[in-house]
Amino acid sequence: MSDKDDKNPLEELQKQVQDMIRKNPGLANLGMGVQQPGGAPHVEAPPPEEKEKDEEILRRIREFSLKPKEIRDHLNRYVIKQAEAKKVLSVAICDHYNHVRQCLENPQLREREYSKQNILLLGPTGVGKTYLMRNIARLIGVPFIKADATKFSETGYVGYDVEDLVRDLVKAANNNVELAQYGIIYIDEIDKIASAGETGGKDVSGRGVQINLLKLMEDTEVNLFAPNDIMGQMQAMMSMQRGGSKKEQPQSISTRHILFIVSGAFDKLAESVKKRVEAASIGFAAHPSDDDEDPYAHLKQAASADFIKYGFEPEFIGRIPVRVACESLQPEDLAEILTSSEGSLLNQYRSDFSGYDISFNITTEAIQEVARQAHAEKTGARGLMTVLERLFRNYKFELPSTAIKTFEVTTDTLTEPDKALKALIVENHHLQDEVWKADLARFSETFRNTHGFTLSFEDEAAEVIIAAATEEDKTIRAVCEQKFKDFQHGLQIISRNTGRTEFAITAAAADNPDKELSQWVVASFKDAQ
Repeated sequence: MSDKDDKNPLEELQKQVQDMIRKNPGLANLGMGVQQPGGAPHVEAPPPEEKEKDEEILRRIREFSLKPKEIRDHLNRYVIKQAEAKKVLSVAICDHYNHVRQCLENPQLREREYSKQNILLLGPTGVGKTYLMRNIARLIGVPFIKADATKFSETGYVGYDVEDLVRDLVKAANNNVELAQYGIIYIDEIDKIASAGETGGKDVSGRGVQINLLKLMEDTEVNLFAPNDIMGQMQAMMSMQRGGSKKEQPQSISTRHILFIVSGAFDKLAESVKKRVEAASIGFAAHPSDDDEDPYAHLKQAASADFIKYGFEPEFIGRIPVRVACESLQPEDLAEILTSSEGSLLNQYRSDFSGYDISFNITTEAIQEVARQAHAEKTGARGLMTVLERLFRNYKFELPSTAIKTFEVTTDTLTEPDKALKALIVENHHLQDEVWKADLARFSETFRNTHGFTLSFEDEAAEVIIAAATEEDKTIRAVCEQKFKDFQHGLQIISRNTGRTEFAITAAAADNPDKELSQWVVASFKDAQ
């Protein structure tokens, strides 16, 4: 083996970095803070309000005192149904953060063996799995991130490294490592990384990703600088060369107190568990399958053996001791979400319309119809957005340009939204003149502010412009800008000849602005002579 082969790659990289910095001194300050006379980089301190906020969250973690029912009651304000999931999550969260508090009070407890209560949420899409965890994190105040398991790759392959999850959590904590180590990492679509078990799919490093996640979910140290983060590696090497500094940020973070929640639909697992349960029921104990039953109902009976058969490593599934299946949402649940949840989509749409001083009422029957249509979408609560957007899309486009300030949503509105919208506009057409005249006044004000000339539209001129706007399906502003786009040039000539700055727009001027303006310009020269 040659001397060249014996060289340490890290030492070679360090030597190359040093040579780069010698040749380009500016690199020493790039992304690394300002170089101080003593040699240590100056890390810019966070704003005082951010620092106070972080200290308050850390204080709440150290003094954690929430009870499971208090967390459950908080979740009830935002998430409908899922009583069992709320109960399981509330207990697990309290157990976890009570243990964190005890470790902070008595550091000797860190030496004891403790099985972290990482959580597995099962159930169809749109039932509130992510929403549950976001609201828990918001209640406690800890940083929270969500990622999809499908974007990970096994270490050594091109793709998203699982350790990047922890680095993203640090970023979510405004780079406060102390705060990030008590955060929550939520990984969705975990069922997609099952290796080739009963899923029948191709194993694309699924086992390797599981093993890597397993390390994170236990107690490991994660380097804050990713291997492909060249600037981070340069900063770390320079810091080691200087011997370190008390004020410098730590180079790694422990995952000991980071809570991991994984979730997935597990639809094929539900089918597998159903077959197992039905096969175990024989003779008179057998229950005929109900074609109308919830296809995800059997997830409640999933055991560790089912997950292993599905394609998960025993060690991986063993590190997720808390498991709970969420229930599918029925039409009545979706209706309750619209009427009772603090995060109701109806409130969001009311806020959207209020930006134009428009309000709406929705009948009980219409809410039930929205829920029925949303349930047919088979995407859980996400179906509500699909139905409401389909309903309100043209209303949000048309109504802000009308005089209509309130309307009602009925079952007829849902059945034929475009027909109902046209009828609403026709019914309020008599109020539209005021809106159009207000639009003309705004154009006149804009024209005066831009060009210094005042345009006064006579009633007949307004009728011409309104007719053009209606016929061309344009706004009053668009019609005026088109008709009078070069009007100011002629007005400047007239103003020089006569000193006038105010002009009355007649029907003739509104109908053919260029022709009328030319006549005004000719007349102004005559007046000047």
